[in-house]
Amino acid sequence: MPKTKLQNVIFTIIMALIMVYGMIVYNVALNTGGVTNQTFLLALHELPIMVPIAFILEFFVVEKLAVRLAFSFMRPTDRPQFITYAISTMIVCIMCPTMSLIATLLFKEPSFGTWVHTFGCNMPMALIWQLLYCGPLARLIFRTLFRRQLAKTN
Repeated sequence: MPKTKLQNVIFTIIMALIMVYGMIVYNVALNTGGVTNQTFLLALHELPIMVPIAFILEFFVVEKLAVRLAFSFMRPTDRPQFITYAISTMIVCIMCPTMSLIATLLFKEPSFGTWVHTFGCNMPMALIWQLLYCGPLARLIFRTLFRRQLAKTN
């Protein structure tokens, strides 16, 4: 969707912010035994740490790798939405274990077992959150922000 480097930076920031916040809310809820209004506030504490980490990983490493992986089973002639789903799925497959490891090291008692448990709990939620909510919302926000520029390039 992004056509320029600046648009790609902005899209990645939007995606990282929404994805990371949703996953932090989920993990806070797991750690506190449920979702309350306080859960959403508590999640804000980790946001300034985790969003820049997610942005840097996604922008400089994961995006290129995920596209290569997606096109190992997709063709450029496939339906664009299926290509988007494939790339998004590959991004989750790379980012989820990586971000789970980082969160384990920063916020939990670090151990292999803790990381495996965190990754195992996060993977289904990350995939659902990305494909059904975060991805579509981030693309809607991006299209709204860049409506005029995107119309000129089409």
